[in-house]
Amino acid sequence: MTEYVVRFLVGGAIVSAFAMLGDVLRPKSFAGLFGAAPSVALATLGIAVYRHGAGYAAMQSRSMMAGAIALAVYAVVVCHLLVRARLRALPASMLSLFAWLVVAFGLLALAGGQS
Repeated sequence: MTEYVVRFLVGGAIVSAFAMLGDVLRPKSFAGLFGAAPSVALATLGIAVYRHGAGYAAMQSRSMMAGAIALAVYAVVVCHLLVRARLRALPASMLSLFAWLVVAFGLLALAGGQS
C-alpha cells in the first residue's frame, strides 16, 4: 500500500514539473506530451531502482523503450491503413495491433528478453 502512495505522490510531482515545462515551451501541444508518459515512467523507474536495484530498473527501461518503438510502428501502420487502404477505424486498429505485438516481442527477444 505504501508503494502506491509513494508512486502517486512522486508521479504527481513529476507530472506537475513536466506540465510546467510544457507550459513554457512552444507549441502548447508539448504540455500534454510532457505531462503523461515521461513522468509516469520516471516515477516507476525511480521506485524500481529503490525497491529492486539498478539491474531490474534497466530491464524495465528496455521494456519501456521496446514498447515505445512498437507504439510508433502501430501508429504509422494505423495511419497508412486509414488513409491509403481506406479501412475503418476498428479494422485498422485491430490489424495494427498485430504489428505492435510483433515489433514489441521481437525487440524484447533481440534484447535478451525478460530475466
